Amino acid sequence: MWFFLGVKVFALVGRSGTGKSFRAKLIAEKYGIDLIVDDGLLIKEDNIIAGKSAKKEEAFLTAIKTALFDDATHRTEVQKALAKTKFKRILLIGTSDKMVSKIAKKLKLPQPSKIIRIEDIATKEEINYAIHSRNTEGKHIIPVPSVVIQKNYPTIFADSIRVFMKKNFFKDPKAFDKAVVQPSFSEKKGAVTMSETALTQMLSHCADEYDPFIKINKIKVKHDTSGYSIKLYLKLPYMLQISGKVHGFQQYLITSLERHAGIIVKEISLKIENFIRTQDSSKPPG
Repeated sequence: MWFFLGVKVFALVGRSGTGKSFRAKLIAEKYGIDLIVDDGLLIKEDNIIAGKSAKKEEAFLTAIKTALFDDATHRTEVQKALAKTKFKRILLIGTSDKMVSKIAKKLKLPQPSKIIRIEDIATKEEINYAIHSRNTEGKHIIPVPSVVIQKNYPTIFADSIRVFMKKNFFKDPKAFDKAVVQPSFSEKKGAVTMSETALTQMLSHCADEYDPFIKINKIKVKHDTSGYSIKLYLKLPYMLQISGKVHGFQQYLITSLERHAGIIVKEISLKIENFIRTQDSSKPPG
């Protein structure tokens, strides 16, 4: 990692569908950032210089792995491109602090020194609109001009959009072109079913993203024509503030499954089986 000494790593963090990619180029312009890492792609100015888009994947779980550079060939390609490119600042985009930390580690970059939260740069109304648009239309943004996506990913290209930013963000008004895509995993195809293995993997990923201290011991799934009923058996940290944390976790799971997997969730019930002591059990995580 010696060749990245002096590089400042920025991160833009927010839940899926809240408009991070929509605002990535604006953040890069404001802070003089040279490169953007977004959903498996390495982007410089208006070009994709390495990587592959997670939005091209057929399944949500595969898309997550692509965004995290789990595949060695994909990861090595981007690492080599970074080593060949002169840059001082880079922006990593992710759904959590943990995710951007993992991306930095995978790409052998320094850990983020400045984390920007989507709530810091977008209003509640803008975030809710972005989430509604994602949920109803299943469309995503890639922060490069549409002509680049049409050339590299014609099968998922959907539209283009021009974003204007007012003077309250920049000294002078700015405008950027973005590509709108519709990944296979977000297409509206009527009733959707998932294998129990895939559902278990996704629930485990969601738990890890929500709070790595919450552990799932066992999962029971029932499925009929009206949707999925899921029961999770949990192991929680000792001294955790149970009521608020567990209720928030339950809602997070329902939202994530319906939004990303496209399945209908009838109910998710949680049963606490046991407690574990963390390194600092007197200070609840989160």
